[in-house]
Formats: sequence, structure tokens, C-alpha cells
Amino acid sequence: MRVEIATGLIAELTALAAGDPDREVCGILYGAAGRIDGYGVAANVAAAPGSTFEIDPAALFAAYRAARAGGPAVVGCYHSHPRGSATPSARDRAGAEPGQFWLILAGMDARLYLSGPGGGFTECTVAQT
Repeated sequence: MRVEIATGLIAELTALAAGDPDREVCGILYGAAGRIDGYGVAANVAAAPGSTFEIDPAALFAAYRAARAGGPAVVGCYHSHPRGSATPSARDRAGAEPGQFWLILAGMDARLYLSGPGGGFTECTVAQT
């Protein structure tokens, strides 16, 4: 699947991850079908933020509430793997809701996936627009 991503978005998120190298940074992706236009930073409230992530439920709730009120649609999430690769972990697979984009950052590598049923992920081709 080809997905258009706003120019500079991946570079901005890579810089955010580099600025907090001991924690998985995370947040919300906004856009529409086949397109990611923006993001929102969220606190990682996981018990072990160096090795896993949990988007602050209040931030997620606020994003969905804003979308219902006419704001940007939530299309997925992003997070970093500070000591791993930009591929979905077993924990990512277990927690993924089908039909959502997952942007995973690891160092200077960033890969985008679409989550499917049963913890499956399909890597997407990214076109910056």
C-alpha cells in the first residue's frame, strides 16, 4: 500500500525520538485513507517506558473526541524502538487494532505499517508530499 506522508513529518518524529533515547516516544497520527497529514505527541505512560509504550489514554480520548467534532481523523500511532529495529515487536502485534497505521522509528530508520487481523502488519510504501 502506498501512503502519502506530509513532508518533514518523519524527520520531526525521528528528532523527537533522538531527543529521548532511553524511552519509547509515542503519539497519534492524523490523516485520512492513504494519507498521514500530522501527528500529536502523547506521554508514554507504560510501566516500563524504556522497552514498551502506552499512549496516555487522556490524549487518545481527546484526539478521538476532537475528530468527532470535525477535527483531524485519527489514523494510527507512532512510537520508537530505542534499542531495536523499526519492525513490529511481539508486543506491538498483540496490541494492534486492525486498520491502523503504525509508524515505528529506530535511530534514523522509520517504517510505516498497516495493522491487520491477528497481529499481522503490512509494510507500506511511503511517499512524502
